[in-house]
Amino acid sequence: MPAPSGERTVAVRLVKAGTDKIRYPAVLLADDGVHLVVRAPWAYEGVRDFGFVRFEPGDVFTEHYWRDRWYSVKEVRTGEGRLKGWYCDITRPALFDGDELLVEDLELDLWVSADSSAVLRLDEDEFAASGLTQRDPEAAEAAVGALNALERTALVGALGGLLTYEGSRLR
Repeated sequence: MPAPSGERTVAVRLVKAGTDKIRYPAVLLADDGVHLVVRAPWAYEGVRDFGFVRFEPGDVFTEHYWRDRWYSVKEVRTGEGRLKGWYCDITRPALFDGDELLVEDLELDLWVSADSSAVLRLDEDEFAASGLTQRDPEAAEAAVGALNALERTALVGALGGLLTYEGSRLR
């Protein structure tokens, strides 16, 4: 995705279980020192159908990362701008060196539908099998706490309040 004139492109690198899962270019929209916001098209080839949502070519992800929170939130829209929902990854706090945004996925996820009628906890079995609870109990506790907090926020319809930033162009 070429960046329009004047916009800066950075690399988003997602690591899972110590291995690079994906790396893709994104346009940096905001960085206030704690909260980073990037925008990128669907980075995988083809369609990924989860049953509750389909991610497909043309979809646009506005991704919110924090240097002090154990999650990221990705607002997902069609290429025409229709909101599909929010995919929340439980991660270690993001690291950003000015060129690359590094995020370590901790397996747990949360899906919130566009109308907030569906709030789904995902991949708890993968989290349990990951061994994080034994390897790094503090990180495992922070991950579960982050999932619980995001779920509570979504259930009261307040997820959008986390996604504001200076110069926000969110609809």
